[in-house]
Amino acid sequence: MSRRTPNPGGYPSSSPGQANQARVERVDAEALKAAAFNTLNASPREGRKKLIDFNYSTPGTLPGTLNIPDDALPTELHLMDYGPDTLRTATIDHPVECEALGKPETVTWLDARGLGSEDILRQISQTFGLHPLILEDIVNVPHRPKIDFYDDKILIIMQMVQPKRTGSGVGSEQVSFVMGNGFLVTFQEEPNWDSFNPVRDRIRRGTGTIRTQGADYLAYALMDTIVDSFFPVLEVIGETLEDLEEEVVANPTNATIKKIHRMRRALMKLRRYIWPQRSVINGLIRDSDDLISQEVRVYLQDVYDHIVQVVDIIENYREIASSLMDVYLSSINNRMNEVMKLLTVISSIFIPLTFIAGVYGMNFDTEKSPLNMPELGWYWGYIICLSVMAVIAVLQIYFFWKRGWFDNFSTTRR
Repeated sequence: MSRRTPNPGGYPSSSPGQANQARVERVDAEALKAAAFNTLNASPREGRKKLIDFNYSTPGTLPGTLNIPDDALPTELHLMDYGPDTLRTATIDHPVECEALGKPETVTWLDARGLGSEDILRQISQTFGLHPLILEDIVNVPHRPKIDFYDDKILIIMQMVQPKRTGSGVGSEQVSFVMGNGFLVTFQEEPNWDSFNPVRDRIRRGTGTIRTQGADYLAYALMDTIVDSFFPVLEVIGETLEDLEEEVVANPTNATIKKIHRMRRALMKLRRYIWPQRSVINGLIRDSDDLISQEVRVYLQDVYDHIVQVVDIIENYREIASSLMDVYLSSINNRMNEVMKLLTVISSIFIPLTFIAGVYGMNFDTEKSPLNMPELGWYWGYIICLSVMAVIAVLQIYFFWKRGWFDNFSTTRR
């Protein structure tokens, strides 16, 4: 957390709007679960990216410089201005249109989807009087979740997990909040994905108390949605871990170790997203800023508890994934031992047979001495030799069977 003095600038002023004590509706769980399943079962190089993704400015760059990614999508502005008895929703072209809505009895929520339009972003900064460093942190994605306190505004940056719109897997979207007196500006990377649609529906329906609370409660509701987006992903990961556990014990293959490896990477990625967000919520709870009411701090404590729960689940799953790796290696070693045992049994059976065959293959001349293998002259010599070899083999097989050496050979079959 840090405090900075913002640049002067006008922004709409309004009083607390509406709110809702009910839980925020969950994001599309089925889509998240399906995408998470695809991630864990995709090929290792499918959509492969850096292990740790980060962004940085060129050394020597002036503070406040906007490094907009080349693949950033054009910015769309979606406005909601609501109060206990009023509601206005619109898609606007210029942020300056928000200035006329700065009424004390309403809350103004401007949702900027897409970070590719620098001119619109700078207009937002000018309209709401944002510090240049605020806009820099918002645009330079991905950014570590954090919270910065300014004199009359709060910057909050969080990471939200969601299904990728192209390809398979679960990706992340950086969501930034700028909260002031009576207004909230949110910035999302993806214009075509409304991560906050459940909250929008609550505002439109006017159920609960969300439309009687202020911008701080709106920020809480949106942050709660972000944290809750982790649970459907963790649910499918838990189910996949159970399947992997059975596979590791029953029939481990080369594909199994790849699945475990992808699982560990996915869990590490989720942990990197959620861990810093504990400090964000904790900072909002403990700071004495007047923009956060005591009532909302109680709700934020519930969000913090959810984050702790997510972290605990991720840590437990990481331990399970690590133990699965150990079980896999043990299973492979056991299979190898069984194979070696089978080869040892086969070799033990043929060693005496090979010895007998080698002895009678020396072909000493019986005419030189009556002691030179007289059995070679026997009428039944060949049959007797084969019979002795068969009896020896049967006795050895019976001995190994009684010792239990054949009990686990069936597990080595694929």
